[in-house]
Amino acid sequence: MAHVATTSSPLPEQAFEPPARPFEEIRDFWRQFFVAAFSPYRPELHYMRGPGPAFEAKHGHRGRSPQR
Repeated sequence: MAHVATTSSPLPEQAFEPPARPFEEIRDFWRQFFVAAFSPYRPELHYMRGPGPAFEAKHGHRGRSPQR
């Protein structure tokens, strides 16, 4: 025999509870947005731009053109 469990829906006055501080969520969103949008970290400045010393040791010197 199957057992059916039911739950009652909340009363209308309990369904929506306004936040205690309505502007806190908006402030937190904009704070996180500005931190992400104007972060001083730029990962493109840290990427490797070619083979490193381990590659050259394994495969030999490839005769790269001199860097400026």
